[in-house]
Amino acid sequence: MTLPPRFEGTVELPDRRRVGYAEYGPPDGRPILWFHGSPGGRGQIPPVARIAANEMNVRLISLERPGVGASSAYLHRRIADYAQDVRDFTDRLDIERFGIVALSGGGPYALACAHELPDRVVAAAVLGGVAPTRGAEAPGGGVVELTARFQSVISTLREPLGAGLWMATRALRPLANQAFGLYMRMSPEGDQRVFARPEMKAMFIDDIVDGSERQFRAMVYDLVLFGRPWGFAVRDITRPIRFWHGDSDHIVPLAHGKHLAELVPDSELRVRHGESHLGSLDAAEEILDILLQVWRRDEIDQSVDDAQPEIVLEETRVETADSAD
Repeated sequence: MTLPPRFEGTVELPDRRRVGYAEYGPPDGRPILWFHGSPGGRGQIPPVARIAANEMNVRLISLERPGVGASSAYLHRRIADYAQDVRDFTDRLDIERFGIVALSGGGPYALACAHELPDRVVAAAVLGGVAPTRGAEAPGGGVVELTARFQSVISTLREPLGAGLWMATRALRPLANQAFGLYMRMSPEGDQRVFARPEMKAMFIDDIVDGSERQFRAMVYDLVLFGRPWGFAVRDITRPIRFWHGDSDHIVPLAHGKHLAELVPDSELRVRHGESHLGSLDAAEEILDILLQVWRRDEIDQSVDDAQPEIVLEETRVETADSAD
């Protein structure tokens, strides 16, 4: 049985848009935001993470990006602009500092927050994250590169594409189990093993079904933004980023994960052998534990810096014979 969220609701941003979210774990735990993939919604948190949140004292908060579930439809100009939504959201919840876990298409948004909000983001974990498709930091190759090639078409047709995807998803809801089974049969053994567990399969299907109940434009908005310049340089991120990536990923190649890890100054890459794009979800407990370790080290470093005595240099005037006159 999948553990339900402790709380579900919406937050209104300053421009009156709303953000749908769900919370797991104790309300006084360390806040860690969870960014879903493309597609996905606020229910895309694996059962092991929901349980671990309670055991590890983590306030795990899953946000829905604009255009899915209860979040207002809105297309940002660039991925970097999403960081302001996150700042406003966490302000409304009185959260000063937080960690981030991001799956797949949520990865660029996590990197954007780490770059734009270094005062708020303690560290981020990126699982099979999408890499830039334009500019000097683009590794090239991979399915996501097509978003740059067809940027004009996707951007122009984003609303009808979003509406069509929504209607198609709703029409195929009775066949969700069969569609998921077909995807798994095309996935490596590692992913098949992870999603063979009934609770993992139920989580993933329920999230897609629930997320598409109201609207399903977020995935199309993601594709538009993936194909544009992100608005920041990954190499300029100063916060710790930890990457997990399957070596059999057929959607975002492992080479892209390695490329991102090489760009970020404070980074580590953990390769998931025999797994594809979704297998890292099974490492959720390890991921939360590592983020908490980084958080504790950050607090220790901060306390050491605060304890350093302030050295005041007093100006000394040396009088010469001329100045004495």
